[in-house]
Amino acid sequence: MRITWIQPEDLVGHELRQAREEQKDVDAIEERWLASGGAPAPGRGASPEPVAPELRALALDLLDELDGLSRPLAADEPEGLDEILAAADPAPSAAPAGDLEERVAGAWLGRAAGCVLGKPVENIPREGIRAIAQATGNWPISSWFTAVGLPDEVSERWPWNRASRPTSLAENIDGIPEDDDLNFTILGVIVLERHGTGFATADVANAWMDYLPAGRIFTAERVALRNLLEGSLPPETATRRNPFREWIGARLRVDAYGWAAPGDAVAAARMAWEDARLSHTANGVYAAMFMAAVHAASLADESSAACADIGLSVVPGRSRLAEALRAARELARSERDWEGVVDELDAAYGGYHWVHAINNTALVAAALHRFDGDFSGAICGAVQGGLDTDTNGAAVGSVLGALAGRTGIPARWLEPLHGRFSTSLPGYDGATADELARRMLALVAEPSRA
Repeated sequence: MRITWIQPEDLVGHELRQAREEQKDVDAIEERWLASGGAPAPGRGASPEPVAPELRALALDLLDELDGLSRPLAADEPEGLDEILAAADPAPSAAPAGDLEERVAGAWLGRAAGCVLGKPVENIPREGIRAIAQATGNWPISSWFTAVGLPDEVSERWPWNRASRPTSLAENIDGIPEDDDLNFTILGVIVLERHGTGFATADVANAWMDYLPAGRIFTAERVALRNLLEGSLPPETATRRNPFREWIGARLRVDAYGWAAPGDAVAAARMAWEDARLSHTANGVYAAMFMAAVHAASLADESSAACADIGLSVVPGRSRLAEALRAARELARSERDWEGVVDELDAAYGGYHWVHAINNTALVAAALHRFDGDFSGAICGAVQGGLDTDTNGAAVGSVLGALAGRTGIPARWLEPLHGRFSTSLPGYDGATADELARRMLALVAEPSRA
């Protein structure tokens, strides 16, 4: 049995890549690793076979050595909340909209719809997504994916996401299937109900220990949970032997924090920072702060483009993520078609892993700017852009769903979902969007309760 995302011999290759992205000099360490028989990072979550004990011991030593290297980008990409906000230009708070109930319900349902749309093509590259959609008359993407009429040669070359095919195609959607993007949204409500908006990172860690099955979390979250079980405390849980610390995981966890601070980007970003630092650093944290601020704005503003600008306001201005968000905004405002926008983003940020925070968050920002006021266009455009399709569809759907409100989302996206969530969180399987929205609204009415 090879448990994914935590084998030391697999983490070294990922860490070497991550370290180079942070401009660290790791050539000598890589030479030692490869000369000793080590391999690059596997293409999937774990290499097929274990290595000799001596090579595993070396992997652990090298991971610790890599952890100890200084951060050349530290001045432009700080870690502390005060330093992050000082390097940003936070937007002032705004009054919440008068239709919060409608918006929060719309956000839950929009998040679910965008997530389900992206699930069957997660980890399929853009070329494959286009081939599938074209072969079934769904290009540009405008509706659920389907296997009906899909030629065998296309399905064999571009197989569906194995876990999602039985639950996320047009012909089999029956409720909202389980997904980590939705589990974590529910968990955010749990954290807020337990501790109010003043929660600390340790409170998030306790909620993880109480509610999350280890097999239903991935990459940085699985590493952080391992670190907790081995006795590390935050923020070391985010840095110890964790090459996924700037990937997308923290960004998908923060919707509830934005909803708990309607119109207040800084308050939402602070909560996202407390949560994200359990498993992420730098741009992984900034992406979570950006997204939380966007969700906060979606309960006060009328424009997804304006929400994206508010999200950018809490990101350090000289960070790699801020640069990518600004580039995404300019591309989305251009006259080129959407595929051209995504081509340009791929050219600029395609060197990052397909679940990295920077490239995925740039795609989300571009969709928020390009498809302002168009729920269907936004979720379809985000998924059509590839990368982490379900996570990006969920993020965009949450924002556009809030702005549209429950009754403004086209019925074709909601009818097969039945407003009912499946989840592995104990006690929450079968929870409804209406119930979760009511609980979220209670938190907005009483935000500081601990």
